[in-house]
Order: sequence, then C-alpha cells, then structure tokens
Amino acid sequence: MKKSTSKTVKIQKKKSVLFVASEANPFVGTGGLADVIGSLPKALAKGKKYDVRVVVPLYKDFAFSKDELTFLGSFNVELSWRNQYCGVYEYNLEGVKFYFLDNEYYFLRDGLYGFYDDGERFAFFSKASLSLMRFLDFYPDVLHAHDWQSALAVIYLKTLYRYDYGYDKIKTVFTIHNIEYQGKYGKDVLGDVFGLSDEYYSSLEYDNSVNLLKGAMVYSDIVSTVSPTYASEIKYDYFSHGLSPIVSSVSHKTVGILNGIDQKLYNSALDKHLFSNYDETDLSGKKVCKKELQKMLGLPEKEDVPVIAMITRLVGHKGVDLLKCVVDDLLSENVQLVILGKGEKQYEEFFKKVQDEYSSKCRAVIAYNKDLSSKIYSGADIFLMPSKSEPCGLSQMIACRYGTIPVVRKTGGLADSITPYNVDRKGGNGFRFDTYNAHEMLYVLKDAIYTYGDKEVWNKLISCAMTTDFSWNKSAKEYEKLYKNLID
Repeated sequence: MKKSTSKTVKIQKKKSVLFVASEANPFVGTGGLADVIGSLPKALAKGKKYDVRVVVPLYKDFAFSKDELTFLGSFNVELSWRNQYCGVYEYNLEGVKFYFLDNEYYFLRDGLYGFYDDGERFAFFSKASLSLMRFLDFYPDVLHAHDWQSALAVIYLKTLYRYDYGYDKIKTVFTIHNIEYQGKYGKDVLGDVFGLSDEYYSSLEYDNSVNLLKGAMVYSDIVSTVSPTYASEIKYDYFSHGLSPIVSSVSHKTVGILNGIDQKLYNSALDKHLFSNYDETDLSGKKVCKKELQKMLGLPEKEDVPVIAMITRLVGHKGVDLLKCVVDDLLSENVQLVILGKGEKQYEEFFKKVQDEYSSKCRAVIAYNKDLSSKIYSGADIFLMPSKSEPCGLSQMIACRYGTIPVVRKTGGLADSITPYNVDRKGGNGFRFDTYNAHEMLYVLKDAIYTYGDKEVWNKLISCAMTTDFSWNKSAKEYEKLYKNLID
C-alpha cells in the first residue's frame, strides 16, 4: 500500500486594517484627507495582503442616497452620561468595505465641520467606531486613524478598551495630515463630553487645555505624516503650531510617507473636462487646451506666451502674500497669470484689482470650480505653488500629470515630490526655491519663463513631469511594510 504524499496546506488568515476618518471620496469630502481615504485603502486592497475597511460618518452632504447602501443594523453608544443611537450602513467599492455611521442629531447638518459641538460629534464618531468592531465581530490587526477628528478612537482604544477581549491586541497608527488642526478643548469636556476620568488628563493636556492630537500622538503605536520632509519639519516651532515638544517626544515612533494621487482620475488622456485630451507622446491636445482656456477667460490667444497658474485657497500661508509683493514685476514679463480660488477678503480684492489693472495679462476667478480647475491644469504652462508650509500637497502632482511644470517652495511634500531642474539643469520635473522670500520666488519663476523659451528642454521637462509615478502603489507598499512590522 502506497503512503500518501499529500501535504497539509496551511491557509494563512489575511491581516486586517480599519481606517477611521471623518471624510472619504467619492462619498463626502472637503479636501486632501478625503482623497487619501478614498485612494489608499483601495491601493492596499489591490495588494490582496490585507482585509481593508473604512468607517466614516454618514453626513447630510453625502454624495450617495441611503438606498444605494446596505443597512446592517444599529447599536447604542454611551458617551459620558449620553446614550445615542448609531445606525450602520455598508458599501463595497473596489475591494474595500466602507461603513457609514448614522446619527441625525450629530451629522444631519449642512457641512462637515465648524459647529459648536464638534468635539462631542467626533467623540461620538470615535467611540462608535470602536463599538462597530463588537457589532461586526471584526477586530482589526491595525486601527489607522486620521487627524484630530478620529484621535479619540486611538485614545479610547488605549484607555477604556485596553483590557477588553478583541481590542487588547489591536495596534494603532495615527496620521497627521495637518498639525495646525489639533482639537483643543477646556478641561471640563474631559469627563462631561468625552467620558474620560481625570487620570487621563495629563496624557491629553497641553498648554492648559485638552489637546486631542497630542493625546493620539502619545497613545498610538506609530505616528505618521503625509510626507517625509513634513515629519522632520514639525519638530520645529515654525511648522508645529506649538506642538514641537510633543513631536520630539514621539520622534522614535514617527515616520513620513508621501501621499499619492489617483492617476486614473487625474489623467490628461481621459479627463472629460478638458477641451482636448493628450498624453506625453503627443502634446498637440495641450496646445488646444491652452488656446481654448485663453479664449474662455478673454485673454489674448498667444501660443508662445507662458500661462502661469495658481489654484489655491487665497490665504497667506499658501504663498499668495509672496505673489502680492512681486506681481507687478512678474506681469512686466511677457506672461499671462490665471488665479482660481477663494479665501481671505484682502487677497480676493487684491487680485481682482490686479485683473482690472492688467486686463490683457491676468484673470482672477474667485471661486471653487472643479471643471475650470481641470481646464487650468491642462491649459497652463507653469503652476505656481509657493507655500509657507505644505504637509504633502496634491496640486503640484496633479499639475505634473497634465504637463504643467510646477514652481514650488522647498517645504513638506513639495520638497519630496518635485525634483528641481534649476539645481543642476540635467533633469527634473519642476523648479524649486528654498527661502520663503518673494524675490527668490520671482527669480526662480523668471528662470522657468526663460526655460519655457527653449522648446526642446521644456518638452523634456513636460515628459519627465507627466511620467513621474505619483500613484498610490508606492505609498501603499510602504504602509504594508509599516503594518507588517507593527503586527509582527
């Protein structure tokens, strides 16, 4: 009788990650956080190494109808003396399970943020995200929370839930997208709103207030930021918005991983908003986009005049104060300037005045307009992004995808994503200046304008910019390694 030669195959269970965040595209969003939560989980799920799930509040501003979601049931959430209903809806998208937590008292409002009770709203959301695990009987290997709105998910896990079955083995990653927003409240909210005893006050206290961002940084196993340079910058007072001592104290567990962008969404060959599609092998469509943009904005249709664009919030730290200082010098050059955005009244009025004074050279559109932004990305030649600080930035990457050459300041993700041609003139996907100084910015801008005149060099820059890999694949692999090391 022959012996069996078959071997027992051990089936390895997938590791799991639960993202906790206050917004996610394509469902609901206000900025870069939604882009990250809409893209990174999908990129991780493609690798098939992780069971990836996301939990987000179900806001009034939700882009989908409730009828398109699957209702899973409900549970109640205890928050200090409160006992609140929480409905659970599910939607599967590209290998990722998205859960939406429903409570009309907290989330059936116009807008996502800026309410007097935001602390209570997101404390409910954070506590409900942990209760969701018990409801689903799903305890992830890693809880990955984002920004102050979900900071309490980390804090609750490591305090109130730290000895509970299922919760006691969960590792935590907390990502800072912008350290300026910290979730600061008076001491009285600790027990009355957050339901935490005074024994935890010292862990959350900073500058005589409860600081949720600080608490999550202290309690999390890993702190990450959205670019390597930003991880270093926030150790210094100039960038940390007062938290540099805390950043330094957790530096041993801090990493910086550069965000990516959705390269299918931002694709000059596929974007339906463009006047004409094109790619790096045939730029004829970009010439059409430029001509039609000039016509649409009422600017002279001049192919050889470089169009410089800014798509930004009109606030000082985005560098519009630098442009304000030297705009007359810039517009004395043979250029056209296009600005799209809203923000502080002083800058809105200033750039409208510049448009009036330089009617044949400048257009300032004081609005948020996604369709027009695509047309500007594709129709411009140079994209100006002179931020004082920029944790990661997406606009410089998007500009590259459309063959519009970025001029950026060396900070945060701008430093990590843009390789400066103006340093050695051998290669690169943009231009960069170091100091937050209007005239240094102007000097590098003029270099870009001069280089634009050499079509052979400029076309090489365009090719390099359009082929730079800004996909989430690279970032997802770095997070996979991070999770693996943490779990192991």
